[in-house]
Amino acid sequence: MSFKLKTTIVFSSISFICWITAAAQDTVKYTGNTLSNVDYHHGQLSPAVGVHNIQVFRTNREHPELAGGHNWTYNHQPMLAYWNNQFFLEFLSDPVGEHIPPSESLLQTSKDGYQWSDPVVVFPPYKIPDGWKKKGNDKVAKDLYAIMHQRMGFYVSKSNRLFVLGYYGVAMDAKDDPNDGNGIGRVIREVYKDGNFGPIHFIRNNASWDKKLSAFPFYTSNKDKGFVEACNELLAQPLMVQQWVEEADRDDPLIPLKRAIKAFNFYHLPNGNVVGLWKHALTSISTDDGKTWAYDPLRAPGFVNSNAKIWGQRTKDGRYATVYNPSEFRWPLAISTSDDGIHYKNLLLVNGEISSMRYGGNYKSYGPQYVRGIVEGNGTPPGESMWVSYSMNKEDMWVARIPIPVKDHVDQPVHEVFSQLPNGEELTYWNLYSPLWASVKIEKAPNGHKALTLHDKDPFDYAKAERVVPTSKKLAVKFTVLPQQTDHGVLHVEFLDPKGQAAVRLILDKDSLLKTKAGYRDSKLDSYESGKPIKIELNLDVSTRSYTVTLNGKQTGTKIFFAPVASINRVAFRTGQVRRFPDADTPTDQDFDLKNAGEQEKEAIYYITEFSAEPG
Repeated sequence: MSFKLKTTIVFSSISFICWITAAAQDTVKYTGNTLSNVDYHHGQLSPAVGVHNIQVFRTNREHPELAGGHNWTYNHQPMLAYWNNQFFLEFLSDPVGEHIPPSESLLQTSKDGYQWSDPVVVFPPYKIPDGWKKKGNDKVAKDLYAIMHQRMGFYVSKSNRLFVLGYYGVAMDAKDDPNDGNGIGRVIREVYKDGNFGPIHFIRNNASWDKKLSAFPFYTSNKDKGFVEACNELLAQPLMVQQWVEEADRDDPLIPLKRAIKAFNFYHLPNGNVVGLWKHALTSISTDDGKTWAYDPLRAPGFVNSNAKIWGQRTKDGRYATVYNPSEFRWPLAISTSDDGIHYKNLLLVNGEISSMRYGGNYKSYGPQYVRGIVEGNGTPPGESMWVSYSMNKEDMWVARIPIPVKDHVDQPVHEVFSQLPNGEELTYWNLYSPLWASVKIEKAPNGHKALTLHDKDPFDYAKAERVVPTSKKLAVKFTVLPQQTDHGVLHVEFLDPKGQAAVRLILDKDSLLKTKAGYRDSKLDSYESGKPIKIELNLDVSTRSYTVTLNGKQTGTKIFFAPVASINRVAFRTGQVRRFPDADTPTDQDFDLKNAGEQEKEAIYYITEFSAEPG
């Protein structure tokens, strides 16, 4: 082999290696060692400290008056924005299951992210003209309605006007794809500052659709020049319209990257480059704001993500976060953070709960899923938190407030008397799971003092408040609980390791007895009374797998952990039994409703007035 040929081969190899290295450096990747375990709803992940999960809509077929007047039970695909000092959440709704019409999109608002308005219809059901035929499908429309969909929910114009968007697709039957590029088109309308809406217009129709059949006018016919200018402004932004690719024509010249991969979102790096993310944790980089992409989107190395969405954004501390389901299932919901927007190094829990799916339906999946935050340009909520929205079981709508910076541990001992803490700051370090019918909040106890309060009137869910404490081999915990009943409801107090394994469980049961879990059985500690406080003190020792319990100053002896752990780093208060359904082997589709799915039960209330945890 000649020297020239050898040199050429060497330099070619070096060039190839450098290209591979550069590509690897420019690709989003997960470099951490933590992986989730799908056998647990929480994935055995440690929580991000202080995350508040708040249910904002709870579906109810039997009692629509308890769900803002709505009784459709397939609810999914939430989108989030912040504008005019309030949050906006859009989601689609079908009567029973996915891709089964009729279909509509709903809108909710909130001033603080915790208290939400009843949903109102923003895009109503759309009747397909009888006799219409979908390209590539032999069926003929008869009494058929469109399928509402949105991969893009909101747009705030440069003139600070808010627009909400959706897409009307067509499914000729339950298995037909409404997002195959042969639907009707994308609609847009303005949200006014007084809460009213402007008229609905199409901003982009599918090429196969005859515009003469449209129930709404095209946007250019609007006499409001500002509306037309805002639509043109939106259409000229590649990163905005890239969100439309799955629903748009497969050769739409407006869409830069025409590969029909789903649920695009993006964020900017300090050098101006754009990171793109899609379902399955596909990723690419753009150096020209989405006009072109450096490489065909590929799976981000190290990321585990199936066909649910992944959300990424730059956070207020100048770092980055992705939120997604790190498994082949749609649980748990987790967050990973990065210093540079490329290398993600940890994996922490956002929501590790799966409530009961009360209503079966087509393509309904278990778990907290389809997460979406606030797209760049669509507003910045006050405070230091990031906000995301997601659906639970494709049934109920939730938001999560995630404190920034994201923390995975607590170093200092905990001493909290809630009546002595500043208003609005009492639950800063508490992780909350707060359904509408099983809420967690600060309220005044009957004695007039502020308390961490757990309500529960939900037969299918529970309230949960969890406090991360310093990771310890020995831990002294004190708290005072004021139960408001003895004949119904239940309160579990658990002491857990970093992976969520409980070592000790106390139980305020509905037979007026306070118990502790002792292996297979529950062992009585004492009785308790409604309206009377119980001051509970525990000293836990991991090395001996033992603990002592003192109730209102009375010692009850030494007990043994029901499960061994290497350390304890959190305490959880939960108004229900442990849930293990569904699991990885549960059938994918639930085709049945739960009995009395829309009913409430008698409310139980527990006030916790103080809490402390001191490493031994």
